[in-house]
Amino acid sequence: MAGAEVQENLSPGCKQFLYMGTLPRGLEEQSFKKICQFYEGKPRFVTLYDTLSHIPVYSAYTFKRSDGSKKADVPWMYEPQLSTVSGSIEMQQLSSENAPKSLEAAQAVLDDYSESVFYERGQLNPDEHQAHPDDKAATYTLTNVVPQVAEFNMGAWTKHEHIIRRRLNNYCRGTAYVVTGVTTSGHTIRRQNIKRLGIPSYFWSAYCCIDFDHNSPYSERSKFPAFAAHGLNDRENNKVQEMTVQQLEDFLKRVTYVSGSFQIFYDNCVAPNSVNSALH
Repeated sequence: MAGAEVQENLSPGCKQFLYMGTLPRGLEEQSFKKICQFYEGKPRFVTLYDTLSHIPVYSAYTFKRSDGSKKADVPWMYEPQLSTVSGSIEMQQLSSENAPKSLEAAQAVLDDYSESVFYERGQLNPDEHQAHPDDKAATYTLTNVVPQVAEFNMGAWTKHEHIIRRRLNNYCRGTAYVVTGVTTSGHTIRRQNIKRLGIPSYFWSAYCCIDFDHNSPYSERSKFPAFAAHGLNDRENNKVQEMTVQQLEDFLKRVTYVSGSFQIFYDNCVAPNSVNSALH
């Protein structure tokens, strides 16, 4: 069984997916819910979910060394607790026939995506960044996907996910913490003339790996311990640009509603015993 739990304060089991057990700072909105995503009785990753736009703000996960293969036989799932306080922490399989109407008030359902020509279900925690079949399966929840332009999904963003997968596979020795999210600007997908899904303007992502190969080529070593990127969710001009985490944070402060204190990784991903930590 798959499960997910809406938590006010994250349990220790779910904090393992966050660098220093700390959520990104400066993203506090009334409609945002923290979800501890469970599958087969174990926590798998963390999602901050917007119950008004019916899409995740970000998913935070630990990267697992993988060959980049996808798990194709997984049914889409939803999160009962977003719709009712007493909902099971067990995530439920989703089908158009049995999705309760009360479910639609707080989250996406398959019908929201079914009539969309331009958009696909784009995962924030991608199947390809996980290795174990259960970790892969857990990414197939609608609380981990957003409307992504098909050309961007299949093109520039998938290419970027592969670049990061190879880089972390080859040069990150310890745990790599990844946070991938989106910005929105008010555009929505409608169903029966009702606003259902926020359409992301940008996809963004950042990773933190403090234990890395110091003998790697400079072109790769310069992108550790942390690096980031963003790309426009569009059919054209959707090239993904890599940058420092600080540059991404500055960009997000300009284009979205994050606060001035916004910080993706605790202490900017500086190792606790680092000589440089006092400088950050």
